[in-house]
Amino acid sequence: MVLNPFDDGPVDGGMQSTAKILVAGGFGVGKTTLVGSISEIRPLRTEEPLSDRSVGVDDTHGVRAKSTTTVAMDFGRISFPSKLVLYLFGTPGQERFWFMWDDLAIGAVGAVVMADTRRVADCFASIDYFERNGTPFIIAVNCFDGAPRFEPHDIRIALTLGPEVPIVLCDARERDSVKNVLVSLVRYVMSTRNRSRATSALNYP
Repeated sequence: MVLNPFDDGPVDGGMQSTAKILVAGGFGVGKTTLVGSISEIRPLRTEEPLSDRSVGVDDTHGVRAKSTTTVAMDFGRISFPSKLVLYLFGTPGQERFWFMWDDLAIGAVGAVVMADTRRVADCFASIDYFERNGTPFIIAVNCFDGAPRFEPHDIRIALTLGPEVPIVLCDARERDSVKNVLVSLVRYVMSTRNRSRATSALNYP
């Protein structure tokens, strides 16, 4: 196994590796933008205009200018020279669409939970979901223009996260910034699996 699948060297045996990753977070946090910024194919989007029916249902505090919402999922793909292919699935952020998360999560190796410092509590539902399901995740703080800036340590305290969960500051509009987020997630997933194997070996009779 290649320790860093984002290196330019080939994967052992030249075999292609694929992985499914979820991109989750609250309404309007930038999930669709992140997937679109990094995808090498035209991303599949299921955005629909916000209508009068969303009034009193969808919390638009802090994202008043948002006029559309994801009603099913976003989908994108990115390939790396190491022959690693990531399939990205963006989840809907509103509570009324949370029933879809179980289907989207099938087969996912890890998740990116996006956070907005103006509405940081909106990512608690995603964090709780992945913690309950044992899915490795990292926090990607989308640094919106004009939004308050905080150090990762302060964000960790606000989200009551352990020291092992990576927190990455990013700009969902910038491809290189998004790539850094995915690199952080893949490394974290691999280290988590290695720790799990080591623990299993120590407990083997």
